[in-house]
Amino acid sequence: MAEEGNEQVHRVLSLFSGCGGMDLGFEGHFIANKKSFPTDDERIDCELNDNWVLLKKNNFKTVFANDILPEAQVAWTEYMRRFGYDSNIYHCQSIVELVKMQKAGANIFPKNIDVVLGGFPCQDFSVAGKRMGFDSQKDDYGKKREDNKPSEESRGKLYYWMKQVIDIVRPKIFVAENVKGLVNLGNVKDIIQKDFASADGNGYIVLPPQVLHAGNYGVPESRERVIFIGIRKDALNPKAIEALESDNIPEEYNPYPSPTHACTIKDDSLLSPVTTYDVLKDLKEPEESLDESQMIYSKAKFQSNGSQGQIEIKLDKIAPTIRSEHHGNIEFRRLSAEHGGKHTRELENGLKERRLTPRECAMIQTFPPDYNFVMKRPTGRGYILSSSGAYKVIGNAVPPVLAFNIATRIESLWDKYFI
Repeated sequence: MAEEGNEQVHRVLSLFSGCGGMDLGFEGHFIANKKSFPTDDERIDCELNDNWVLLKKNNFKTVFANDILPEAQVAWTEYMRRFGYDSNIYHCQSIVELVKMQKAGANIFPKNIDVVLGGFPCQDFSVAGKRMGFDSQKDDYGKKREDNKPSEESRGKLYYWMKQVIDIVRPKIFVAENVKGLVNLGNVKDIIQKDFASADGNGYIVLPPQVLHAGNYGVPESRERVIFIGIRKDALNPKAIEALESDNIPEEYNPYPSPTHACTIKDDSLLSPVTTYDVLKDLKEPEESLDESQMIYSKAKFQSNGSQGQIEIKLDKIAPTIRSEHHGNIEFRRLSAEHGGKHTRELENGLKERRLTPRECAMIQTFPPDYNFVMKRPTGRGYILSSSGAYKVIGNAVPPVLAFNIATRIESLWDKYFI
């Protein structure tokens, strides 16, 4: 654990980092919609205007990140440099390669790691995919294996390589994330929970995983993710061990954050859900914007075949899940009256049918409005990060506001947990 000023800083190793939704949430100090937080929330640094706030910096510091997508590295590095990071922190390689290199004697992973984060690949567990799970025939780079057979290095088993990183660096706590569909895929959830617990010679208490709905945490999106949290036993104090190993974990020791917004649950004490209008209302139309991430968008035509993506978002409700593998099927910001569009006032004002822009997708995912997702080359010809790449990494990400809630809950329990 490092020292910065008079505060202890918890060192974070991030795996399957993507464009940094989980990392940003743990770092904090980013712009968020005011309605995502109570007005008296102590986690708010300052109010920027009537609609936006700046969140406080958390005591987590990312010291290592990795992903196989070059687009993700570009986006992550561009934004995270404001925290003083450079591209050397981000390793654009497969976790399989990195673990093998470490075991061969290379110094890949930093020492003195407090937290490991990892949203291991979800396509093989998703209800939107083929749900191959452990039988995935794609390798660690997502490509079809030549022998058409699953292996220990297949995309469906990359969580186990995350477990091996945990073996190596022995963090005090780890947080792993995947799609909700995983919990309904046979005994996959139980196998993963047991494998994670076996890290460091059965050295971890892995709490029963929970499915968190992003809408219940101030995210204007119907996104559900299963979260695994594991804590190293020999770092815990006796009271914490007793509490975390009990059948009913006392609330004061539960690391999962409590809902803040009444999206899928009925509770008058919670805030109203954040809507798509709340996060999109300040944006200009693409033809009027100077923001590269707002200026271009998918031109895929409307299809009346009922396939996914052929609906417009509801401005007074939360949005559907922002997907990565959209292939031109990203939802519409608005449909024409001919195609059943409901945003009558906008249509009457001459606004045209179009799909969501990368910026709008990012705002729905709660990325801050100053996060660049579409970037031109310095020559002005072509893109370092194109709109198609932007859609991909945004759809793969954990909403930063959801991650922020997880991070601040864990941070609040740190001294209660650890010796």
